[in-house]
Amino acid sequence: MALTRDSKETVNARIQRDPEFVIALLDEAISLFLNGEPETARLILRDIVNATVGFEQLAIETSKPSKSLHRMLSAKGNPTMDNLTAIFNVLRKKLNVDINVQTTVISS
Repeated sequence: MALTRDSKETVNARIQRDPEFVIALLDEAISLFLNGEPETARLILRDIVNATVGFEQLAIETSKPSKSLHRMLSAKGNPTMDNLTAIFNVLRKKLNVDINVQTTVISS
């Protein structure tokens, strides 16, 4: 029988040991939000929160109930811009990163 591991466990372990990976995931989540794919972005953010700050600490730092944060970062979640801003701010501080966005022109 082959040994298998849940993909969430693999992602969680990599986030915890590889700072460049978690920053790349955060960058991808932001890009997905800004480019119209919020469902995938929320799921990536959920993985980042689980592996870094945790939902209980996120609840404390955002003054939002943990269950509400779990719902917000589900595939069908619907966080407000204020809540997203609060979540990104906590992650930015935890990961010690600055978030910068660039707009590029697509030529046709």
